[in-house]
Amino acid sequence: MIDHLGRNIDYLRISLTDRCNLRCLYCMSEKGIDKVSHSDILSYERIYAITKVLASLGIKKVRLTGGEPLVRKEVAKLVMMLRSIEGIKEICLTTNATLLKKAAKDLKAAGLDRLNISLDSLDPQKYAYITRGGNLKDALEGIKEAQKYFDKIKINAVLLKGFNDDEIDDYLKFAKSEKLYVRFIELMPLGVAKAYRKFLLDPLEVLDKRTDLKKLPDPDGVAELYELKDSPITIGAIRALSHSFCSRCNRLRLTADGHIKPCLFAKEEIDVSTLDDKELYDTLKDIIYHKPDNKESVALTGRLMNEIGG
Repeated sequence: MIDHLGRNIDYLRISLTDRCNLRCLYCMSEKGIDKVSHSDILSYERIYAITKVLASLGIKKVRLTGGEPLVRKEVAKLVMMLRSIEGIKEICLTTNATLLKKAAKDLKAAGLDRLNISLDSLDPQKYAYITRGGNLKDALEGIKEAQKYFDKIKINAVLLKGFNDDEIDDYLKFAKSEKLYVRFIELMPLGVAKAYRKFLLDPLEVLDKRTDLKKLPDPDGVAELYELKDSPITIGAIRALSHSFCSRCNRLRLTADGHIKPCLFAKEEIDVSTLDDKELYDTLKDIIYHKPDNKESVALTGRLMNEIGG
């Protein structure tokens, strides 16, 4: 469906849960979160119903997120349900990969097309620090298992000044040897991440200086791309803060508790958890058409990233 600015809104990000088995510094507080009650989390049947209506309005791509989506049971069942919706062309999932070793085969069999892996360090000690206790070995084993079933896996690394910006060589070697596509992401100071503004770093400041990377003219969605020397792998930079791509944003977000967020940064969200089919269709159509012009024009959300789904 085309919104009031002429943008084709065809991408839905679905947060399956606000819960996570890690506690990344910029995502949630050390004590964790005030968990949404189980009764307030959308059932798979309700997610299916909302997605089906959105597909009739032009949504073609779905990404499952969290929190950590794989802490929720039977995610492969939901993938299979979404796969049956007419109009849905691609289903992806973003995960920290620590639970992926047991899930990868079933996810592929259910119809999952692609995986993005959140991995903010390749150093075990740094990984444990940034995740507040995570085990890098679990994530790497999950990636290795997923490689048996998925051809193109993307690694998402939030680039943090003074923390992991000295690991670029390691990421590029990892990408080349494992045939993985790395995307360096600029920190978004939302929620608890506001306290970590000292980590803010534009990925282009680092990547443009590399002699082993050649910048490509055409972006891949929101990612600015680089060609990695002597490799078919591309490296990307995603700069949601310092570089606005609002004019071509094609996304909606469905939170785990049933709210549609037409903009990641915006406080505005609309509860669609209990609407009947007619109300749902009319409400979603209106949300899409009136999607905010840009992030500068909205009141900022108070939600944490694990609640929004990124």
